[in-house]
Amino acid sequence: MRIAGVLLLAARLILAQGPLQLSMKRAVDIAIAPEGNAKIQLSDEALKQARLRSLESRAALLPDVEAAFSDQSRTANLASMGINLNVPIPNFTFPTFVGPFSTMDARVSGSQSIFDFSSIRRYQASKVGISAAKSDLDTAEEQVAAQTARAYLAAVKADADVESARANVALSDALLTQAERQKAAGTGTGIEITRAKVQLASDRQRLVVAENARHGAHLQLLRAMGMRLDTEVELTDKLQYAPVDAVTLEDAKAQALKQRPDFKAQQEREFNARLSASATKMERLPSVAAFGDYGANGTGFNNSLPTRTVGIQVRVPLFDGGRRDARREESESQYRAAKVQTNDLREQIELDVRLALDSLKSAEDQVAVAKDGLELADSELTQARRRYEAGVAINLEVTDALTRLEQARDNQTAALYSYNVARLDLAQAVGRVRTLVQ
Repeated sequence: MRIAGVLLLAARLILAQGPLQLSMKRAVDIAIAPEGNAKIQLSDEALKQARLRSLESRAALLPDVEAAFSDQSRTANLASMGINLNVPIPNFTFPTFVGPFSTMDARVSGSQSIFDFSSIRRYQASKVGISAAKSDLDTAEEQVAAQTARAYLAAVKADADVESARANVALSDALLTQAERQKAAGTGTGIEITRAKVQLASDRQRLVVAENARHGAHLQLLRAMGMRLDTEVELTDKLQYAPVDAVTLEDAKAQALKQRPDFKAQQEREFNARLSASATKMERLPSVAAFGDYGANGTGFNNSLPTRTVGIQVRVPLFDGGRRDARREESESQYRAAKVQTNDLREQIELDVRLALDSLKSAEDQVAVAKDGLELADSELTQARRRYEAGVAINLEVTDALTRLEQARDNQTAALYSYNVARLDLAQAVGRVRTLVQ
């Protein structure tokens, strides 16, 4: 995390020096830095809150010590307190109004829980809550890494689309030049030049659309990274085919249940709910605490005397109007709900793994087909241009071949993008996105 924070700071310093050179790994590192994506920051704050709640729970098991000092000057109406001192004493009458008189008390008091099983269970539950919060932070990092990687792939695809569009414009321009040369030589017609100009205009329009889409994709990437939207970036990675090690469905499911941080977090939340339910049940048990105080008491410091109190307190719950029973039923319901959520997530993981494996297999086939299609389309265009140059074919044949080549290029870009997204989906399904992008 510290390294990622340094990368984020370095990236911000580079902004004034030109476009930020950005690989997928670097983009993910910046996104999961503590100062990066907002989701990471929120998860980090949630972890801090869980630790503080644990400290609060632990406080119930530690001594509670406090000091107090009071110095009072007061008067009192003894009759209002039911004190009757009308004792017959010759030449003396007890007053009913006394004071003012002063009292001083300086005291240190403390208490210590000895046996309180409910508090012990709550503290244990809070410790599990910290583990769940850590797993939630790992989950957030995994999700942000996947989100950033997808945004990076979309931006790379947008760059590839722009490159393809520019290549198409250049090729259309060359075909227009060829048509004009053929007409000048007397082997071409005006309609062929017009047809070539239409194709060039269409390709230029597609280039404008592709450039606008690339700008939007770069903005989405910057947003996922948590960086300023006016940052100029230059992507260093390209769409390519990287084989994935073969894995069976059962192996992938086992890896997912072992590695996915969201499943770990849910298991810990279920355990936390079980401990909390147990803590509520244990509120019915007696609790034992020790207490005491020591201090000076008198009308002032000069004539004060030391006094103390030491004792043991045993509390036995008897009846609280049904509040304890209601809390117990509520905590047990929360535990049952947590078990349902754990089982639901386990089934969702299996679905994610199955879908990811199917998508990866389909994407691999698409890449192979797209590669063959591109080679054939390129060969077709080359032959069509030669036939047109030799005067044995018309320009329409060349234009049709160019259209199929453009479509083949788009198909290859889409196939490589789908394949890399499928690799990412499989990595996310088994909880290994951060490992994949390293």
